[in-house]
Amino acid sequence: MTTFNERAELSAPGDASAPPTSGAVAGAAAGAPPAAPAGSPAADGGSPNGAAPNGSSLPPANGATAHTNGATRAGISPSVSAAGAPSGPSGASADALGAVAERIRASVESVLEGKPEAVRLALTVLLAEGHLLIEDVPGVGKTMLAKALARSIDCTVRRIQFTPDLLPSDITGTSVFDQNRRDFEFKPGTVFAQIVVGDEINRASPKTQSALLESMEERQVTVDGTTYPLPAPFMVVATQNPVEMEGTYPLPEAQRDRFMARISIGYPGPEAELAMLDVHGGASPLDALRPVAHADDILALIGAVRAVYVADELRRYAVDLVAATRTSPELRLGASPRATLHLLRAGRAAAALDGRDFVLPDDLQALAVPVLAHRLLPTPETQSNRRGTEDVVADLVAALPLPQPPRRRGLRRG
Repeated sequence: MTTFNERAELSAPGDASAPPTSGAVAGAAAGAPPAAPAGSPAADGGSPNGAAPNGSSLPPANGATAHTNGATRAGISPSVSAAGAPSGPSGASADALGAVAERIRASVESVLEGKPEAVRLALTVLLAEGHLLIEDVPGVGKTMLAKALARSIDCTVRRIQFTPDLLPSDITGTSVFDQNRRDFEFKPGTVFAQIVVGDEINRASPKTQSALLESMEERQVTVDGTTYPLPAPFMVVATQNPVEMEGTYPLPEAQRDRFMARISIGYPGPEAELAMLDVHGGASPLDALRPVAHADDILALIGAVRAVYVADELRRYAVDLVAATRTSPELRLGASPRATLHLLRAGRAAAALDGRDFVLPDDLQALAVPVLAHRLLPTPETQSNRRGTEDVVADLVAALPLPQPPRRRGLRRG
C-alpha cells in the first residue's frame, strides 16, 4: 500500500491551507469552540448539584440500568449546551494526550483478549465524535467491549436493554404532572448520559429505535417542544446479533447512517481463547475495571483530533471514494454525504492515535470498510453472488487511484 511519508508532498508551496508547524495533537484546534467557564454545567459535564432541571431525578427507565463512574450526573438544562468539545489543555503535549489514549486502550484490552483492531477502532470512533455499532454472533464479547470502553472513562454511563416492549419515552424521557408544583416536570430518559450502551438494539421496534435519531445526530433531545442538550462527550455504542433474526427489527437506513462505523469482533484465536479462560474463569474482569481517563481528557483529545491536517487531495479522494459507491452496479443504495464526513473525521482520529498531525491515504483506506459498508444496500445480483457490501467497498478502494501530490513548477531561466 502506497503511503506519503512527508505531508509537504500533499500541500502546495506557500498554500494558506498548509498544515501548522506544530503538531495538532500537541495542542488545541485553532477553530475549536472555547471551553466553558469553570464550575459551569457545561464545563463539569453536568448540573451543579447532579440533578436534573426542576428538581427531577434520573431514574432508570424500563429495561435499563445506570451507573456513574465517579462523575457528576449529566445536566439537561435547556439553556446550557455542552455539545461542543473544548480545545486541548494549555501546555498539553502530544505525549500526554497520547498516554491518555494508550491507557484507555490497555484498559479495554485487559478485558477483551486478542482483539486489538476492534479496540483501536472503537477508540477511533470515540475521538472522532461518532457512534459505534458492534455486530456479531452471540458470545464473542460485543457487550463486553462496549461496557469496558464505558467503564474505562470517568463519565456518566447508562445501559439500555432493548426489548420489544421498550417505549420511545423510556429513552428520551417524558413530562409528568407534579401535584405540589401544579406544573409538568420533565423526567429524563436513559439517553441523558455521556456514553450510552444499547444492547441488542434491533430487538426494539422501529418506533423505539427512532428515538435515538435526534440525539445521535444533533446531541440533543426535544420533548414537548423543549430542547435539552446532551453532555459532551456523547457516544452511543450499540450491539446487535445478525444471526438470530426471529423477533428482531432491522435497523432502518437512517439509523444505520448515523453510526460512524460498524465492527465485527469475530472469534478469538486459540491462544487468546486460552488466555480468556484464565482471566474470565474465576470472575469477570469488568468488576475490577476502574476509570483510567476523565471526560475532560476525552474532550482534550477530541479538540486535538479536530486540528489534524487533511490535504485537499485527500479530501477529494474521500469524496471520490464515496461517490464511487453511488455509481457501483453492485449497489442499489450508495453512501451519503454524512458518510464522507464520517470518513474524514475517522481518518483524523486514526492519524492522531498514530501520533501524527496529518492524515495519510492509508488512514482513509483502512477505515473505508468499517465506515462505509454498513450504510450500503447490495443489489439482488450481488447477494446471489454471495458478495457482501464489505467486498464491494474493498474492490472500490483497490480500483480507485491514490491521490497524487501536486506538481511543483520549476523556475524559468533567463
